[in-house]
Amino acid sequence: MYKLGLKLWSTNTDNYYKEAKKLYSNNIFDYIELYVVPQTTETIPKWKNINIPFIIHCPHFAHGFNLAKKEKKESNFEIYKQVKTFADELNAPYIIFHGGIDGSIEETASQLASFQEKRALIENKPCVALPNKMGGKFCRGYNLQEIQLVKNVANCGFCLDFGHAICSANSQKKDIYKYCEEFLKLNPKMFHLTDNADIKSPYDSHLHLGKGQLNILTILQMLNENAIITIETVKNSKENLDDFAEDIQWLKSI
Repeated sequence: MYKLGLKLWSTNTDNYYKEAKKLYSNNIFDYIELYVVPQTTETIPKWKNINIPFIIHCPHFAHGFNLAKKEKKESNFEIYKQVKTFADELNAPYIIFHGGIDGSIEETASQLASFQEKRALIENKPCVALPNKMGGKFCRGYNLQEIQLVKNVANCGFCLDFGHAICSANSQKKDIYKYCEEFLKLNPKMFHLTDNADIKSPYDSHLHLGKGQLNILTILQMLNENAIITIETVKNSKENLDDFAEDIQWLKSI
């Protein structure tokens, strides 16, 4: 059966932390994908104490990390060092990176290569950034060619985000499911999965599984039974993870 992951932030050391412990003890999920908010290394001891496997997600543009911009190289490296500390302390096998906003994919590849991070996975992105939220227009790592370039230059792995691939396919006027199959040729190590409110949109929605227009069974049929899949759906409550548990239950029922 798939290995299924819960997405949390390093700042989620209150209600979600307690709920994660409970759900993990009930075999609802298999690991936490932890998004590292900069300047939160003081939370590492608490995360170590939870005794759950981890995958680490590097901060993205919203927290000042942008591999695509040369002028961000120094600050990117300072943030990466914090991320590395999380990954080292939590024994994470992978660190997921976004390619950045605007700039160039060549800069993304060069900066990621400079980290010499053997656990690195580059994640594919939509073609266009969410309007009025990302401070830029175009995402780096939106197509197969850009992901392949980063993989080659940085000698890293690949995390396939199906929602992002579908958004990118729409921007490029391509068939969404065939485009996902094309991405699979790049041998992803793991996956991100959500539903899509509008499978013709260039923008991601992170909808709960079964609540949108995506044929998730078609997606699952592309994967082998040991696939590592982080469920990246929205969280409706700040008190519990009931909606995440429902997503897992729905996924296991189809």
